[in-house]
Amino acid sequence: MRKVAIVMGSDSDLPVVQKAADCLARFGVPYEMRVLSAHRTPAETAQYASSAAEKGIGVFIAAAGKAAHLAGAIAAQTVLPVIGIPIKSSTLDGLDALLSTVQMPSGVPVATVAIDGAENAALLAVQILAVSDEQLSEKLADYKIEMQKAVLSKDASFNQK
Repeated sequence: MRKVAIVMGSDSDLPVVQKAADCLARFGVPYEMRVLSAHRTPAETAQYASSAAEKGIGVFIAAAGKAAHLAGAIAAQTVLPVIGIPIKSSTLDGLDALLSTVQMPSGVPVATVAIDGAENAALLAVQILAVSDEQLSEKLADYKIEMQKAVLSKDASFNQK
């Protein structure tokens, strides 16, 4: 199975990004984490992104706040899918990061989840990998059934009161 590369622009993003790592672990998806910056380590970021496929990476998750160019900087260097997590880290409550992540030019797509949406980023990465992995696809189907049962159980409890 291919790995997911979780890249964060700063170690201060770890409390949010950890939710993605936990979700990937739940599905048994291998991952690696890096701290790289589109602005402070551009050469290292480009090198990592451009060589990732040959190292077994299948999907990137890139988390950054403020002028969140990390996902785009990675997407510019690879043909692998990139999922951006805008991080709430400034006085604009993450709106600046959201707009920086989602407004990519034609030809350089970045799938973008909600501000601090690490769990959904991981689930999207799992879905991408599951396209070519039947066991992973079955785990996702089971997960959807678990969610359905949890909601129906809450509904039943709610209606008994």
